[in-house]
Amino acid sequence: MDIVTTCRGPVRGLIADDHRLYQGIPYAAPPVGELRWRAPRPAAAWTEPLDATRPAPMCAQTGDHLGAGSVSEDCLYLNVTAPREGSGLPVMVWLHGGSFKDGAGGLYDARRLAVRGGVVVVTVNYRLGALGFLAHPALDAESADCGLLDQREALRWVRRNAAAFGGDPDNVTLFGESSGGVAVGAHLVMPGSAGLFHRAILQSAPVTAPWTPSLAMGNNPRPREQAERDGEALVARLGLDDLGRLREVPVEELLRAAADPAQAGFGPVVGGGALPVDPASALAAGEFHPVPVLYGINRHEQRMHVWGLEMAVHGGPIPGERYADEVRAAFGADADAVLAAYPPAGYASAGQALATALTDAQYARHAVDTGAALSRRVAAYAYEFADASAPWFAAFPKPYDMGAYHAAELPYLFDVGYNEPLDAEQQRLADRMIGYWAGFARTGDPGWPGFTAAEPYVQALAPGAIGPVDFAGEHRYAFWASLKVSVPDGA
Repeated sequence: MDIVTTCRGPVRGLIADDHRLYQGIPYAAPPVGELRWRAPRPAAAWTEPLDATRPAPMCAQTGDHLGAGSVSEDCLYLNVTAPREGSGLPVMVWLHGGSFKDGAGGLYDARRLAVRGGVVVVTVNYRLGALGFLAHPALDAESADCGLLDQREALRWVRRNAAAFGGDPDNVTLFGESSGGVAVGAHLVMPGSAGLFHRAILQSAPVTAPWTPSLAMGNNPRPREQAERDGEALVARLGLDDLGRLREVPVEELLRAAADPAQAGFGPVVGGGALPVDPASALAAGEFHPVPVLYGINRHEQRMHVWGLEMAVHGGPIPGERYADEVRAAFGADADAVLAAYPPAGYASAGQALATALTDAQYARHAVDTGAALSRRVAAYAYEFADASAPWFAAFPKPYDMGAYHAAELPYLFDVGYNEPLDAEQQRLADRMIGYWAGFARTGDPGWPGFTAAEPYVQALAPGAIGPVDFAGEHRYAFWASLKVSVPDGA
């Protein structure tokens, strides 16, 4: 056992041959009762060593993506993994993905990253769904972005306590994937987050992708007017006439109402108490915190999403005769141009053709724009995770060639527990990636040339194929930049 004294009290963790682990450390008071939909408050102090040998409950969620839900609102806890020895180490703070409605910090075992990278890793729980991002005219503005405020409070905890775990509070890297990466992008422009981190890593989360109704279910910050309409719809679904009772609604009831297919999803809100400006617009204007940024996407991001569409709508692969319908639903006025550029005959299936078009439109085009915007002001480093045989989920068969699908890079950085094992070549790639991520956290440079608009260097990350790639050409950036619609309206 190992005891560390934090600013609120001592914690007892686990010590192994090569690392130390502390789980379930409270960084804020439980956001229950009157604290529901309010900014996080300080955790109560304690004097006896707190048992930090097991993870705390996940924040309330239905478990749509993970298969395990939670009804806990007492969930503002974090976990610290550190090498057994060392001081003044870089600190990496992880914001998990899950469409702002699923996930938990404890699901990401960071031992390999901490030990091989020589870094202190902090993984964070934060409020999700309607409990984390409910905007309503009857609530305070801060209610709309409680999840982001929780993350900021965790960063403040890191500033106060990193040194006690061997970390350097003046060298903190904020990193996240998917919606966690979108949250990192939000902190790049949130006034209250300035100075709380010194580098940023965005995985599968191009900041310059604009908000659209179709993307509101997952990630991109919503305009406040839209968010308040979403909140009013939830209140109506709950059947509440007296809004004074909103903080008394059982969490199970809130989760059911928010999960109804007719209810829009919940995520960060532009114009809320924490996020006054749209990150996409702010980044394009150069108005963001000047820290080095490492960012990138996976080569086949949308294959898994299209697979979900296929199962939900078609009960199997998209029939060839329905491909044009799906493209028209996704791309509207630009559908004819997309059909000409992405004919199904050029791909293994109609689904792969659609996934390629969606990846290029929703992710790759905006990854290039994000790099151009960042590099005008800070050092920016771009990557493309490109393992075409990335391990699939061990619990069920792979439906077909999923390539480097959305979230496929996570097992290379963390032990997530759900994937097929990495083979020897993939393990070597994982070691290289940990070296790149930790190197960036240490110095602000992952070890390859930076991205600029004039020289758009992108590092491909694949077994036996690490090096530069013609990213813009591969993903038809010029084609997408020429269209009227920059983000598709469907899928």
